[in-house]
Amino acid sequence: MAEHHKINYLELPAKDLEGTRAFFAQVFGWQFVDYGPDYTCFTNGGMDGGFYRADTCASVASGSVLMVIYSKALEDSQQAVQQAGGEIIKPIFAFPGGRRFHFSDPSDNEYAVWSE
Repeated sequence: MAEHHKINYLELPAKDLEGTRAFFAQVFGWQFVDYGPDYTCFTNGGMDGGFYRADTCASVASGSVLMVIYSKALEDSQQAVQQAGGEIIKPIFAFPGGRRFHFSDPSDNEYAVWSE
């Protein structure tokens, strides 16, 4: 159920919509529903959202919001990202509150995965 004034949905660009869908399904187990050839929504990701076909990408260097995903097994998640073809932008490093790494998906969007 949607909550009043709470973040409800997230939309991200995807140069490679099909590759991005396959990547997140493989690595994180997200499920997808396509709405035409240029949009797919994801569920089972903690917050629902979607990817829209675009020529742009989201990266911290360009001032984009960083979507951060939680993992109980950070090294395993990093390995899964690499095995699925994701690029590690920043290998695992410590920060106040835990450890994390940054990666890009097949559409060159930047994400982080963190753990305690």
